[in-house]
Amino acid sequence: MNGSVTRRGALLGGLCLCCLPRAGFSAESLSMDEVAPGVFVRRGPDAEATPENADGIANIGFIVGRDGVLVTESGGSLADGQWLRAEIAKRTDKPIRYVLLTHVHPDHVFGAAAFRGDSPTFVGHAALRGALDARGEFYRKRLAEILGEDKAGEVVYPTLEVKDGAEIDLGGRILRLTAHGSAHTTCDLSMLDTGSGLLFPADLLFVGRIPSLDGSLLGWFKEIERLKQMGAARAVPGHGPTSVTFAPTIADLTRYLSALRDETRKAVASGVPIEIAVRTVALGEKDKWALFDTYNGRNVTQAYQELEWE
Repeated sequence: MNGSVTRRGALLGGLCLCCLPRAGFSAESLSMDEVAPGVFVRRGPDAEATPENADGIANIGFIVGRDGVLVTESGGSLADGQWLRAEIAKRTDKPIRYVLLTHVHPDHVFGAAAFRGDSPTFVGHAALRGALDARGEFYRKRLAEILGEDKAGEVVYPTLEVKDGAEIDLGGRILRLTAHGSAHTTCDLSMLDTGSGLLFPADLLFVGRIPSLDGSLLGWFKEIERLKQMGAARAVPGHGPTSVTFAPTIADLTRYLSALRDETRKAVASGVPIEIAVRTVALGEKDKWALFDTYNGRNVTQAYQELEWE
């Protein structure tokens, strides 16, 4: 970490450092699961990012249609994106038409540069550009410090911005995109593959790994209801198994977010200072989530700052 920006200082200042490199294992040891016909997903490890895993910690993959390919997540670095690009080439020679950038966090967008040579449409939330302007260079420098300039990647902006909703036709396969309000971040984009019925909520759904709150806690509840209304039975979460039954996993997420909301409200009402709240709120969830100790305190900080002004 360079200069005057410390990890703790950045967290308390509202700059999400989730999924920035620290310590782990190699993306090359992972494989792609065909979770539905023509839908391939790699599970990211429930770990923080490291030089060894090249920030390849998110679930990434691609969808093959009659006329081309859509990349569902680009990966966490140029090296991770190049790994994904090679995996696509092993399975199809159809052109890569679209690369989805589901939100601003580095483990989901810094692989995008690996696909520049394909000249795809880079798809993102209408608010993603502003989020990248605010954080992208900081994230890039941090990745470069850990991985090296040649592996880190670069900030890639969306060339198609989704304000409300949009549809992409891969040829006999329609993908429906939804731009969400502030929730996990301020720029979350989800996708429903009508061909398989799979929902791709990205990091609006964490399974097994503790969620990271970087937008609005109350907004996340609203967007969960929107996801439920899409009627999908199965989903590909941003982190967790490559394909899950949607109802019970979104219920688990809602339980954690409810504990975070209710216990933070109680702390605020009781005058518990934030530095104590970060150590005490939602501890009943500790054994249910990987990386709880790493992220729960930050989530409490974000929730406290939002809820103290209700």
